[in-house]
Amino acid sequence: MADVERADAVRGKTIRLKWSEGPTKGKTHEHVFHQDGTVEWHEPGAGQAKGGPAKERPQYGAVKVADEIYAVSYLAGSGFTLTVVLNFRDHRVVGFASGAKEWFPVRGTLEVVK
Repeated sequence: MADVERADAVRGKTIRLKWSEGPTKGKTHEHVFHQDGTVEWHEPGAGQAKGGPAKERPQYGAVKVADEIYAVSYLAGSGFTLTVVLNFRDHRVVGFASGAKEWFPVRGTLEVVK
């Protein structure tokens, strides 16, 4: 992916998303936005068994919308796209998760872990 913006507020950060609406309502996912433009996610405490399959790391985009507000999107190997707006001022997340035949509004909160 050439020329994809990856805003400094997101690149290199681990951000915990706690979902209050959508298909993952009640779950928490930590997203690691790597410096190389890839993202990986997991449920805290779930862990990965040693010798298991490599974690998925698709490309992501992160664009500044306004002061402390960023649009972030990535397409997972499952075919689902997550597109969210991260509001670092009030720690809210809004957006959409979509696949080829499904579309869901999502909401939640965010916490920068590191």
